[in-house]
Amino acid sequence: MYHYWLGLILWVWLVTHSVWAHNLPQFTQLVKRASPAVVNITTRSQLALDQTEPDTSDQLFDELYRRFFDERGQSLPFDTNPRGSGFILSSDGYIVTNHHVVAKASEIVVRLSDRREFKAQLIGSDLRTDVALLKVSAKNLPTVKMGNSDRLEVGEWVLAIGSPFGFDHSATSGIVSALGRSLPSDNYVPFIQTDVAINPGNSGGPLFNLAGQVIGINSQIYSRSGGFMGVSFAIPIKVALGVIEQLKTKGYVSRGWLGVYIQEVDQELAESFNLLKPTGALVAQVTAGGPAEGVLQIGDVILEFNGRAVPNATVLPSMVGMTAAGTPVHLTIMREGQRQMITLTLSELPAPELPVEDLMSPTQPDASSNASLLGMELSELDEQIKQTLKITEGVLVDRVLSEPARSAKVEEGDVITLMDGKQIRSRAELRGLIQALKPPRMVPLLVNRQGVSRFIALKVN
Repeated sequence: MYHYWLGLILWVWLVTHSVWAHNLPQFTQLVKRASPAVVNITTRSQLALDQTEPDTSDQLFDELYRRFFDERGQSLPFDTNPRGSGFILSSDGYIVTNHHVVAKASEIVVRLSDRREFKAQLIGSDLRTDVALLKVSAKNLPTVKMGNSDRLEVGEWVLAIGSPFGFDHSATSGIVSALGRSLPSDNYVPFIQTDVAINPGNSGGPLFNLAGQVIGINSQIYSRSGGFMGVSFAIPIKVALGVIEQLKTKGYVSRGWLGVYIQEVDQELAESFNLLKPTGALVAQVTAGGPAEGVLQIGDVILEFNGRAVPNATVLPSMVGMTAAGTPVHLTIMREGQRQMITLTLSELPAPELPVEDLMSPTQPDASSNASLLGMELSELDEQIKQTLKITEGVLVDRVLSEPARSAKVEEGDVITLMDGKQIRSRAELRGLIQALKPPRMVPLLVNRQGVSRFIALKVN
């Protein structure tokens, strides 16, 4: 009897193991077909050319691309040296890679799978999507097949081919972990998140589906150490192709621009704006002279863009950016508890501005007039702050002392400009609004923080 049960268990294990192994994807033919169109890319800076040696310094990429920090870790481009991957888009020599692979390069060298090397010309590069287009003088090159990234599903198998650490044509596989991911400072790309092993040198390489079609460009990893930790991000090929077409025809990318600063709607803000659930993109600031001026208002919540739902603030920039300048668009908004539809025409997104620094200089508050309100010491604005922040009204937060300001994450140096939709011109006006409230309730507070306006929800008891 013992042998009978042992044999039965062994038979079941063999059958289930065989079925499990049979259901796993086979990538061998895919790799054979696709590898010839994947290239290795190396660059030299001007300093390296002067030294007649490749520049192996990490400073070039560290300075520009160590981004996306928070307390849990950091998300950054794969490459911290001038090396990456790419793929051949057309047989006459057009090649796609990442912007950060070729940024500030004075010489770009492309090496094919057959070991041939070509100096590449940079046709155009787009910082906002991290896409670059190169051209080499060659004919009859092997090419990749394009897929449709809109048809991807979470759990689908994918394969990356690239040159991690310079090891050419290395293949790694995994699944799609999530779709439409937005990362801080990369608002124009709804990333494909995967668990494919990606490392320095994979940047710019293709991400394939099981049909051998490119559905993404490997671009970012999320990591504490700078190496692969199971979370990587790829640019959807649909987004990339729109950028590539503009780079090929114009050498630069033109995007639609709405002209507003937006923020996420959390549960507290949703409650303060009388929304049933946290959704949409909250307008925190309207740019003077922009297309939304006179149409959108501070405190509007954008719920739909051209008939497409806006589930959160992170998806709206990519929707707007992928729409051509000059296009009329229809927005569904929530304004003062009422659902409305408005129409405006997008302008062209201006060039990136330099970051604003030293906007708030230390001030000495008037000790006789900074009485505490809602856990904050407040003072009137002086002319220097008004000119620096380009505002005319509001009150300055000198210190955060206690609740409810502390829980609302009010910061020293914030300028409160609106409370519950009412303009704040002085401390006395703010005090009057507070006295008129009927607690307990959540109150939306608009603050200007280092030149950028944002709403915070303040719980008044």
